[in-house]
Amino acid sequence: MAAPLSPDRLIAILKAEGVKISEYSGWRTRERDDETGKTFGPVHMVLNHHTAGRNDLNVVARDGYSGLPAPLAQIWLGRTGVAWLCSAGRANHAGMMAKNAYDSFLNESATHPAPLKSSGTVDGNDVAYGIETENRGDGTDVYPRIQYDAWVRINAAFCREYDWSAESCGCHKETSIEGKPDPRGPVEGYGTRGRFDFTPAQFRKDVAERLRHAASWSPPTTTTPTPAPTPTVEQRLSALEKTVTAQGKRIVALESK
Repeated sequence: MAAPLSPDRLIAILKAEGVKISEYSGWRTRERDDETGKTFGPVHMVLNHHTAGRNDLNVVARDGYSGLPAPLAQIWLGRTGVAWLCSAGRANHAGMMAKNAYDSFLNESATHPAPLKSSGTVDGNDVAYGIETENRGDGTDVYPRIQYDAWVRINAAFCREYDWSAESCGCHKETSIEGKPDPRGPVEGYGTRGRFDFTPAQFRKDVAERLRHAASWSPPTTTTPTPAPTPTVEQRLSALEKTVTAQGKRIVALESK
């Protein structure tokens, strides 16, 4: 049984993974358990989202939307790479998951099928930690490098704590029975990689790579220069001939003065 983390333990694992955090006022006791009569946990996965907006921390942590009360995630991740802790309990982020999709994350399958409502449903708010990442979600808004790095670290922190693989890290579009599209959009870069489009598969690869290292690890940020090719014998002889010829010309020029 994977019990939800205490607030202090959540802070500890995120800091150990190198995540910069900030605590939203009241986050330790803000939840939807009491209001819904449903208990958060046991938890079995992390579910990743984009916020579909900007500067929407208050919406996620405190205000919510009409018909969808806050908190809307356990963590709001800003463009600066700072993770704001919004709730230590149940949050309205996942909605109903297709059971076939949820089972693939629960069982840490190597592949994750398209969500089928006909397979049954699971209340994702009971079983998944939610991360809302600040991004308009229009397919053109770029996730800054520092934000994506923190995103990978947050997911890895949960996996490391619970001894999960990266296959426990899902995206809303992979579980939603409503056809949610998040997360999506271009990423500025990660490690030695330049700009690329966010995909769940690549994201899990980056989380898996991180889990192969200690929590204190940071990905390299520069590409190792490609060594110059070794010149052939003919090229070396040609260069030597040119050098000798040039030196001979200089000697002749000096003797003629």
